[in-house]
Amino acid sequence: MCRLDTITCITCLLVHTVVVSYTPAAESPEPKPVSFELQVQPIMAARGCSTGACHGKQRGQNGFQLSLLGFDSEFDYAALTMNARGRRVFPAAPDESLLLLKATGQAPHGGGQRFSVDSAEYRILRDWIVAGLPRRLPDEPTLTAVTAAPTEKFMKPGETLQLQVTAHYSDGSTEDVTRMAMFQSNESAIVSVNDDGLIEAGPIPGEASIMARYMNVIATCNVAIPLAGEVPADLYAKLPRLNFIDELVWQKLESLGITPSGPIDDAKFMRRVYIDIIGTLPTPEETRTFLADPATDKRQALVDRLLDRPEYAEHWANKWVDLLRPNPYRVGIKAVLNYDHWIRDSFRKNKPYDQFVRELISAQGSTWHNGAATLFRDRRSPDEITTLVTQLFLGIRLECAKCHHHVFEKWSQEDFYSFAAYFSRVGYKGTGLSPPISGGEEIVLTSKKGSVSHPLTGEVLEPRPLFNEAPPIALDTDPREALAEWITSPENDYFAQVMVNRIWNDLMGRGLVMPVDDLRATNPPSNGPLLEALAADFRDKGFNIKEVLRTITNSYVYALSSEPTERNIADTQNYSRHYRQRLRAEVMLDAVADITDIPNTFAAMPAGSRAKEIWTHRVSSLFLDTFGRPDPNQDPPCERQEDATVTQALHMMNATELHSRVTSDKGRAAKLAASDRTPEQIVEELYLLVYARFPDSDEREFGKQLFGDAPGPPERKQATEDLLWALLNTPEFLFKD
Repeated sequence: MCRLDTITCITCLLVHTVVVSYTPAAESPEPKPVSFELQVQPIMAARGCSTGACHGKQRGQNGFQLSLLGFDSEFDYAALTMNARGRRVFPAAPDESLLLLKATGQAPHGGGQRFSVDSAEYRILRDWIVAGLPRRLPDEPTLTAVTAAPTEKFMKPGETLQLQVTAHYSDGSTEDVTRMAMFQSNESAIVSVNDDGLIEAGPIPGEASIMARYMNVIATCNVAIPLAGEVPADLYAKLPRLNFIDELVWQKLESLGITPSGPIDDAKFMRRVYIDIIGTLPTPEETRTFLADPATDKRQALVDRLLDRPEYAEHWANKWVDLLRPNPYRVGIKAVLNYDHWIRDSFRKNKPYDQFVRELISAQGSTWHNGAATLFRDRRSPDEITTLVTQLFLGIRLECAKCHHHVFEKWSQEDFYSFAAYFSRVGYKGTGLSPPISGGEEIVLTSKKGSVSHPLTGEVLEPRPLFNEAPPIALDTDPREALAEWITSPENDYFAQVMVNRIWNDLMGRGLVMPVDDLRATNPPSNGPLLEALAADFRDKGFNIKEVLRTITNSYVYALSSEPTERNIADTQNYSRHYRQRLRAEVMLDAVADITDIPNTFAAMPAGSRAKEIWTHRVSSLFLDTFGRPDPNQDPPCERQEDATVTQALHMMNATELHSRVTSDKGRAAKLAASDRTPEQIVEELYLLVYARFPDSDEREFGKQLFGDAPGPPERKQATEDLLWALLNTPEFLFKD
């Protein structure tokens, strides 16, 4: 039976006397031992108290701050038991604790009711308060792993499934922690999950990954909803298999009941593979020769020839300078120019990717003589270098762990700063940076001293990789050398996987993991076995980028049509059809120059330079800016806009520069009009130039009608210009199909 009593609050003895109610010990059940880290903190996270929207944000909420999702146990314990004179918990009268009154809605609370008085959460928190707020229990085990059951499940639309989360402890014990776990779906429109771990399949076929988080440890359950209807098994058995890519894609499509589109013809394959490998459209002569070739292996032979062409290096280096290129106004023009040359020279030499990365990570010397050293002129502190290196070469976005435990991954602050310690001895000699004009030479070297400390504990951390074991750091050697060896090791799956994922994204229109540099358990690949197989093949072939391109472009899947079928129209991630992409800005501008026969002109570049050869985005070009090249004012300038926009359509229709190219007396249209070619031959030539294919009968007839019956020179030139302009403004030119 409850009664009122007047109790003096010990922590507020000199301030006030409070009236509280409590249940006599004789009438209370015996409280069970409660672990602060294993039970209290997980409840605060699962019920939203320590999330970024509530008390877990940077400055807390209404004077009460917790660490984000409980990553800092000492901080949270102090916040609950000592901050504000311990006013949030009352061991003498636990039911009057603000922690319980607010969470149950008995006292005004901006976050509303988080659980009820008769809930398990209330009982656990009350038992902890009654026990005297212990920080740790005697012989308290530590959490070693968290598992979710099931880990994979095929579901039907509308079906529900209760996910069970189990914690595994160092003493061998296990506990069902489903009620104290947090849940999130990466595709809630396909598969949703509520706060209690109840999964519900939506009406749309597809896949989703359900994250279960307990105490900053994550487990996942991958759910798939196959397409309704039956597909004969022999349909998949009869599909061509040119290499392992085809087999693994067909297996995935069969599991989902999705059927692939048909193959493309030789003309479309030729245009696609030219754009992908060398970033250039085929000439009419090349197209005619290829289409007339009767050889059954001509596609494979074409791939081999393209990989040997010099345009390959410029095209693929242009992709990497996006990722590595700094702002010349910050780093210095000469340093950026040397950096650009080093990247392009690496691709011209077909330098193995692991060697390319090792030379970057361990780069030393003058930024005027070793372009790779510019990486460390731009990124100057260990924490800045860490976020760049882990995201680029491991596909691990470690930025969150710089301030707190990673929200969607296992990485802690200690992981982050232990990794950053590899860069603690990067030293500099020279003038340093002086933006906006940093013109001086700088020497990157290995300093004799340097360290990185944990930002909370102040502990000096030794260099340590994120997982596995790294080679020991020899005395008087650069720690980066050991790091580079670990990163590029064949045992490091992340290294090969993130690179083949980038290449797959460029060629297939979507990465196996999206975003391409965000590899984690809660963002699984759409086809895990395929990603692993591509990475293994990359390693086995000496990290040769050309071999990855050869393997992908020689697969049957690569040459599928983009035209959807009834059973793959909703598929956007399993490669049952080709996913069309707008041409890269530089590829499109170079194509316009080739088609119109009017070369590009750029400031700070030699005459006749191609757009993909530009060494900095600060070289002005309205066309390239319109079509999404990175903003040079960003730091670093690496984000490329790939979406089609109204501005781009208006530019193609109205831009003065494009109009002058099409109508120039020295351009392609004028030369064709002045030639002795018939209107039909002019139409054919333009279609070959723009689309890399012959016009069909309707297109030929329409094109001929533009010229009239007996056109004079002005009318002939006008008709040629009109047709060329019209072709350049079609999706078939603007997109890689």
